[in-house]
Order: sequence, then C-alpha cells, then structure tokens
Amino acid sequence: MNNCVPDYARLEIKFCAYEFQVHTLLNWLNMHPACFFMPFPDRQVNNIYFDMHNYHAFAENLSGASSRTKVRYRWYGESIDPDIGALEIKCKRNYFGWKHRYPISEPPYKAGYSLKDIQQALLEQLPPDGKSWLNASPFAVIINRYDRKYFLSSDGKIRVTMDTKQAVWDQRLKSYPNFEHRANIPPALVVEVKFARNDRELASQVLENIPLRVSRYSKYINGIRAVQV
Repeated sequence: MNNCVPDYARLEIKFCAYEFQVHTLLNWLNMHPACFFMPFPDRQVNNIYFDMHNYHAFAENLSGASSRTKVRYRWYGESIDPDIGALEIKCKRNYFGWKHRYPISEPPYKAGYSLKDIQQALLEQLPPDGKSWLNASPFAVIINRYDRKYFLSSDGKIRVTMDTKQAVWDQRLKSYPNFEHRANIPPALVVEVKFARNDRELASQVLENIPLRVSRYSKYINGIRAVQV
C-alpha cells in the first residue's frame, strides 16, 4: 500500500451502538441545524471479503495498524448471488479513508459456480491494477450484507451512513459459495461520518451533540468473529 494519503481522501469517524438506538439517531439527524436529508433511497449492501491465506488484512485491522487495506467485491440489492458491482480496495491511514474502485459489468456468478469460478470471472473483467489486488488476496473469507441509510448535510459537506441488520455467511474452506448457513452476529448500529480534511472544524461542530460514542468497529473483523463461534 502506498503510504501517501491522496488529496481526495476523506476523514472518517465511526460510531457503533445497539440497533434499538436507531430512532434516537434519526431524531437527532431530523432535528439537526445542519438540515440533513436523504440523497439516496435505502439500499442493501452485499460484499465478498477477500484476504490472504494468512489473514493479513484481518491481522492488520485487528491490531489497528495505522495503514491498512481490505479487498472486497461489492454489489447492491436483494440478490445474495454476486451481481454487477465493483471490486473495491478500501484503504485506511489513521482517520483518512479512500477507495480504489474497479467496476464489473457482468455478474461474476452463475448457478453452479464455485468460489474459484467467481474469482476467475472477476479477474477476466479487471484491469491490471485490479487483478494485482485480487491475486494478492485470493481467499474468499465471508459474505456479508446489511441495510444502509444515507444522509447528507444541506451544504453537502458532511455525509452520514447508518448500517443495520447485518448478516454473515462463512466462506472459509468452502469450494462453493455458502448462501444458506448464516452465522449469528450481534445486532449493531454502525454509523460512519465522512468529510473533507478542510471541513474538520465544521464536522466537529456538527457532531458535538451526537448521541453515540466514537468506536472502532470493522464489519470484516466482527464477521470473522461471528463465523468462528
């Protein structure tokens, strides 16, 4: 990973709470003087997380390494079968976050496909950089999904996402994708606030009275913990 933080990287602050606190946060957003609105309809987010066979990305995230990456294939909608989406490389350095995104125009899954078939279908549609990332982390570890709500301040400077209803499927040591046997994962409300580095002071003012606590939370880490139980 290149240690240089690109200019387009955003500052990211994460909050984690219990799902029953959703309405408390919604009320806070609806009453906020920043006049948050919903720029997109709610969506269901689906991911396959890939890692090295030694779980390098898991270890990086678990230790809280200042510079770390995660490789995932993401698609949206109700289909648990991998659909049209994008390979995303999520990069993190301290509080800065950014992505490398490689769109996939043909569904990488057909009935009867193995996990290797899915990986190969992705590789066939990726540019050289994307191929390098996936070849370096070829091990499908989990599939997860969750519901996401989007909020944006009226000046367009502060973005908030709210994730609930997480589900996780273990893919380790499987030849074919496991879409049926879900792991048990504690219900959680995960909130991410993102803003440009020049808006740090504004974000501090906006978040001054948020009814949640800043918390480290990784869906990948918690997904692996759930399937290991």
